[in-house]
Amino acid sequence: MATETASQPLVTVYTPVSPFAEPRRLIRDIRRDFSASTNLAWRLFLRNLNSRYRQTLLGYVWAFVPPIMTTAVFVYLQRSGYFSVGSVQVPYVVFVLAGLVLWQVFADALIAPLRMVQQSIAMLSKVNFPREALILAGMGEVLFSFVVRALLLGAVMVVYGVTSGWTIVASIAGVAALAGFGLALGLLLTPIALLYHDVGQGLPFVLQLWMFLTPVIYPAPQSSSGLWLMLLNPTAPLLDTTRAWLFGSTPQFLGLCYLSCAVAVLAFVAGWLVYRLALPIVMDRVIT
Repeated sequence: MATETASQPLVTVYTPVSPFAEPRRLIRDIRRDFSASTNLAWRLFLRNLNSRYRQTLLGYVWAFVPPIMTTAVFVYLQRSGYFSVGSVQVPYVVFVLAGLVLWQVFADALIAPLRMVQQSIAMLSKVNFPREALILAGMGEVLFSFVVRALLLGAVMVVYGVTSGWTIVASIAGVAALAGFGLALGLLLTPIALLYHDVGQGLPFVLQLWMFLTPVIYPAPQSSSGLWLMLLNPTAPLLDTTRAWLFGSTPQFLGLCYLSCAVAVLAFVAGWLVYRLALPIVMDRVIT
């Protein structure tokens, strides 16, 4: 509970009463902290962005290098016959680049909460500020990276003569769903990862394996086992449907995509509550 007078600054009082006992106050506090954290989030975003490319020779060119190199590797392997992807509706270089761009939105959003909290542990231990600022700053970095990759994808689509219709508007909603789902999982994992570093150590490996279980570099499988994979992997129908919208084609798993969106919304609400309520308790244990 927070109180404020003309002569006394804002004071936060912690009580043993569960925040869920007063949901209206909980919602009001979340809205207040969101409003109070926007300026700090912007400053953190600019600081992290500048520090990322400050002492590099190529500067912001590094934002384009990873998707270009990864796409080149998969295109080379596919054309050399190391693996076959069957028929796709667009040139394979466009297909795989779009898949990598969409997957990276999900992966970046999943990692962002833990990365931001770990980078700010010293500040969290000394300064009382809305923790939402860290999440907003992290998602700002995710959005910046996506815009850079999207510009690259757009240029490649123009070069190969791939056009998109009105469904490109729907693909923006698909990107938001992928980012939201990744953020939801990241919020759920952050308190656990702060207590047990095994989570942070194993997360890159899990994401790498998860990518190969998702139709990123190959079209969605049509076999019965492949359909089960689409059903059990919520990112698969989200990514496949978003890519179909991007290319102006008809999605094959629209129903599963809507189901994944519902799962993402529920996971986001749960993740935000876990992050907000558990982070102060976890930070006390980490600092002490």
